[in-house]
Amino acid sequence: MEPKTSPEVLAAEVLHEVRQPLLSLKAWLQLVKEDPSRALPIDVLLAQVQRIEHLVNDFTRLAANRPAPRERLKLTVPIREAIAASQRPGHPSPLPELEIVFDVEVLGNLGLLMQLALNLINNARDASGPNGRVKVVVTREGVKPALYVADWGSGISADLKAKIFEPFVTTKDSGTGLGLAVCKRIAQEHKATIDLAPPTVLKENPPPSTLFRVVFDTDTASNVSARRQRILVIDDEAVIRLMFKDLLGKDYEVVEAATGEEALQVMTTKPFDLVLADKNLPGVSGLDVALEIRRTYPTVKLMLMTGYPSLVTAQQSVELGLTDYLVKPFDDIRVVREKVRTALAAPRLEPKKALSRRVDVYEDNPHSAKQIADALTLLNMQPNVLTEAKSGGPDAPAAVVMSWDFMPAHGAEGVAFARSISHGVPFVVLAEHLTMDSALESLRGGAAACLPKLLTDVKALSRELQRALKL
Repeated sequence: MEPKTSPEVLAAEVLHEVRQPLLSLKAWLQLVKEDPSRALPIDVLLAQVQRIEHLVNDFTRLAANRPAPRERLKLTVPIREAIAASQRPGHPSPLPELEIVFDVEVLGNLGLLMQLALNLINNARDASGPNGRVKVVVTREGVKPALYVADWGSGISADLKAKIFEPFVTTKDSGTGLGLAVCKRIAQEHKATIDLAPPTVLKENPPPSTLFRVVFDTDTASNVSARRQRILVIDDEAVIRLMFKDLLGKDYEVVEAATGEEALQVMTTKPFDLVLADKNLPGVSGLDVALEIRRTYPTVKLMLMTGYPSLVTAQQSVELGLTDYLVKPFDDIRVVREKVRTALAAPRLEPKKALSRRVDVYEDNPHSAKQIADALTLLNMQPNVLTEAKSGGPDAPAAVVMSWDFMPAHGAEGVAFARSISHGVPFVVLAEHLTMDSALESLRGGAAACLPKLLTDVKALSRELQRALKL
């Protein structure tokens, strides 16, 4: 993972990005105020509001140091959206030209890639003036997907070229110098490089004054078969199955099952990438279906849905390796769709068994640390208690135990840290006061279990750790 952006720069970046759609909304409303007969472009305004919503959600994700969900998509999709979003109300200047040399595919986040492209396009339009020429090219460099944004404006001075992507560096008198810094961060999140390319790379006469280039690594491109990802939705309510078919059918192949028995039969007929199961099915329960699928098809991703959430069910979901736990009725189906996309885009992390007997324990409470260490010692393990959020050693541990209340990285931040530091071995979250929040964050973070600390019974804690970590 790339180094975290400082909180000050991160806050400045999000304010800079939110300002753009706000200015667009303000301009449209001012035009309508001047001429009440002017029709409001509802789709344009809604797109700007959704963009603000995306930026706020992205700020929350970055503050928690969580990776962005990614999916396979044509690079032209976010580019076309960025070109449309670059339209400026009251300014009939021409939109950027778009040339598609190769209609390449990448593994990326639609909103972030649109944001990157829009920032580059807006920079180019500012540099080239209201009627200047801006060109966007989607192509390849060798086998790597590539994006170029060119303008024929005033260019960038030699002394600024070396630091143009640093925060607060700008060529504009009124600029904040954050747009290109945001582009660099988004490129890094996509394992892509961004730079100023030689203008002669594009065969244009005259060549552009400035040419920005984004090149994606080949592992971000889609190099698998063209089969659409397949989702099995298991719910005894036909309206719920229909909702998921309408919500997801455009992007994925959605197969329905009304009972657990029917679902297990369907699973034998074709491969599935994700199973969405209701917990309270007639006959075989959703949890039992999930358990059988996990046993028989260990690589299939699982999500559980329920109208009656409980802490016990959430804990069971964690230990089954489910990717998420959806509570019905759904408040916002867009959130549900994003969770599905996140689950399908996330790499499968297969737990591995380390040769070491060391267990890294992140606990800064001395009493709790001793009880956990004693519980692990009963299992003939070697507890390594850490009071700072740092690696326990150069080699992978046998397992990781993370206290939910660990002050250097507590709560959801601690879960994310445990996942990053575990090197693929199982990790368990221990909470002094177990709640739905701690259980669900542990589930979404990939923990093997979320357990109460049981500090008054070391033997019981030892048994629970042995079961959860398979020691």
